[in-house]
Amino acid sequence: MQPVRIAGVGSTAFGVHTERAGRDLFAEAAQTAIADSGVPRADIDHLCYGNFVGPVAEQQGHHGPLMAKAAGVTAPATRYESACASGGVALAGAIDMLRAGTADVVLVGGMERLTNLDTETATKGLAMAADDLYESRAGVTFPGAYALMARAYFEEFGGTREELAAVAVKNHAHALDNENAQFQQAIDVDDVLEAPRVADPLGLYDACPITDGASASVLVSDDYADQHGIDSAVSVTGSGQGTDTLALQGRESLTRTPATERAAADAYDEAGITADSVDLLEVHDCFTIAEVLALEGLGLYEPGTAIAAAADGETTREGELPVNLSGGLKAKGHPVGATGVGQVVELTKLLRGDHVNSDAVSDASVALAHNAGGTVASAVVHVLEVSA
Repeated sequence: MQPVRIAGVGSTAFGVHTERAGRDLFAEAAQTAIADSGVPRADIDHLCYGNFVGPVAEQQGHHGPLMAKAAGVTAPATRYESACASGGVALAGAIDMLRAGTADVVLVGGMERLTNLDTETATKGLAMAADDLYESRAGVTFPGAYALMARAYFEEFGGTREELAAVAVKNHAHALDNENAQFQQAIDVDDVLEAPRVADPLGLYDACPITDGASASVLVSDDYADQHGIDSAVSVTGSGQGTDTLALQGRESLTRTPATERAAADAYDEAGITADSVDLLEVHDCFTIAEVLALEGLGLYEPGTAIAAAADGETTREGELPVNLSGGLKAKGHPVGATGVGQVVELTKLLRGDHVNSDAVSDASVALAHNAGGTVASAVVHVLEVSA
C-alpha cells in the first residue's frame, strides 16, 4: 500500500487541566501540529477526531464541528469513538481517506478531559467501554477486569509480582525527562509492591492515571508531499484494526488478545515487514499486565515470556526493544481519546530525532503503535518507518 506521510505532530502536556475546556486543549495540539507540518490550513481536507467520554465529562456531543472550529479549519469533521482506541481508530480512518484518494491532507487528533470529574463519575464514564449487561452491572470495573487477566496469566504461565512491577518502574523511568508526561518521577519495585492494592494482584502503581490532554498530527499523501515540498521524515506504512468479544466471559482465553493479533497481522502485511523488523514501540499499557499481553499479541514475544521482559532489561531504554519511551499510559498519562494519536506523536519525534529519548534509538527505522479499547475488545496497530 502507498505510504502516508506524517507532515507534523503536536501535543499538549498530559496531566491535570481542570481549568481548560476540551476545545482549548485540542486547539493547542492542532495548532502545534499544523505549524510543525508547514501545511496551510486551507489545504486540510478533513478532520478525523477521537473522543470517548466527552458527552459525560463536558456534556458535549457533536464534537466534529466544535473541534474543527477550535483547530481553525473549515473542512468536514468526523468524531470517531472506540473507547480507549478512539484516537487510533481516527488515525486509521484518516489513512484510509488518503489511500483512497478522497483526501490529500487530513488533520487527525483526539482529546479527553477527565480530571474535572470526581472519581466515581470518571469510573462510571470509563466503564461504558465494558459490557454493561454482563460486566458493569455486576460490579466489574477495569481494574478488576485486568486483575482477572493478570491472575489468569500467572496461573497459566507463572511469573512474579516483581516482574510485573518492573513494567511500571521502566515506564516511569522513561517519562522522567518527557516534559509532556503526567508523572516525571522515578519509582522502584518496592514502591509498586507496597502501594495500596486496587484489585489483586494489581496495585495503584500498576494502573494508569486519569488524565486530560490532546494530541494531533497532519497526514498527507505521497503526491501532496512531493508536489508541495513537504519534508516528512516519517511515514505510516501499515495499518490494522481488530475486534474481539466485548465481555471477558465470552472469550476462549484471558491470556490472549486476538484483536491485537489480527490488527498486527494486517499492519505487518501492509508494511511488508514481520514482528522482527520492529525497533521500538508504544503499546497500550493501561495496566502493567496490558503491556505484557500486548507484546505477546504483537508477536514480539512467545506466550508466557513477555512477563520477564522489563525485569530482564529487554524493553528498557537501554534494551534491545525499547517499549514506551514516552512513559506509556502508565507515566505519560491516558487522555483516552488522545492516546492513540499521542503514541504516534511520540514515535514520530523518536524516529526523526527530536524527542528527549531519541538518543536511545538513534539507529531505529521501524516503530509500532498499539492502541486498545476496553479489555482489548478493540485494537489498532500502526507501523511507522523513516521515510525513504
